[in-house]
Amino acid sequence: MKKTIVLFLISLFILQSCIVNSEIVYHKDATTTTVTDIDNRAFMAEMKAMTPDSLKQGEFGEMDKLPTTWTSIYELEKQEGKLKTQNPDSIKIMKKIFMKSKKENNEAAGFAFKLEHFSSNDYQSLKNFTKEEKLPLDQNIFNNWDGKTLTISTENFNLKNLEEAIRTKSSKEEAEKMEGMMTMFFKKIETTLKFENKIKSITGKHDWLKQIDNYSVKIGYDLRTMYDKEAKFKNDDKKIIIVTE
Repeated sequence: MKKTIVLFLISLFILQSCIVNSEIVYHKDATTTTVTDIDNRAFMAEMKAMTPDSLKQGEFGEMDKLPTTWTSIYELEKQEGKLKTQNPDSIKIMKKIFMKSKKENNEAAGFAFKLEHFSSNDYQSLKNFTKEEKLPLDQNIFNNWDGKTLTISTENFNLKNLEEAIRTKSSKEEAEKMEGMMTMFFKKIETTLKFENKIKSITGKHDWLKQIDNYSVKIGYDLRTMYDKEAKFKNDDKKIIIVTE
C-alpha cells in the first residue's frame, strides 16, 4: 500500500487547485461508510503535457496502472507481493479500506478512498494502523455515532490527517510552510454527512455547517479562515448534536 499512497501524494504535489469532496454515511446499525474523492483532472492533463516521456513511464505509468474499480488495500498489497503484516487487526482494517483511480476520456482524473461500514472498534484499530500509514482521511470520521445520535466535535473541522499525509512527503522547509501549501493545493474541500433516517433535530451551530435537506448536512471548509489565528466566527459551538428519527 505504501507505493499506492506515495503515488497519491505525488499527484498532490504536482497538481494545484485540487477539489476534495468527502461523504460520510451514517447507517442505522451504528456503522459508517466514508468516501473521499480527489478531483485533479485539469492539472493532471496539464502536467502530463509538460512531463518528459521518461517520467511518464515511471511515476505516471504506475498511476495509470492503479485499478479504476474499488479494490481493498489488502488486495493491492497482495497483488504487488508486498503484504508483510500478519496482524489480524491490521488485515481486517486493510480489507475494509478501498481505493480506486478515476479516469476521464482514458486520462487520469483523480483518486478516491473508501472506508466501508466501519464500527467504533474499527476506528480504534484504524488509529493504530494510521500511526505508520498516513491516509488522507476526514477527521470527522472519529465523531461519535450510536445509530441514532451523532455528536460532532467541531475541533474535527480541520485537515490534520491530510496535512500529516502531505508532511510525510515534504522537505523540512515545505513542512514549515503548511498553511501556504494547503491554500495553494486545494481549491475546495467539503464534507457531506448523510443519514439513513430523517434528521429530527440539530443542537449547536457552526459557520461552516449547514443542513441541506432532511437527511444531510454539509461542512464547507474555509481554508483561509482555518489558518488565520485572528479569524472570528459568528457561530462556533464546540459540540453539535444531530438526532435522527
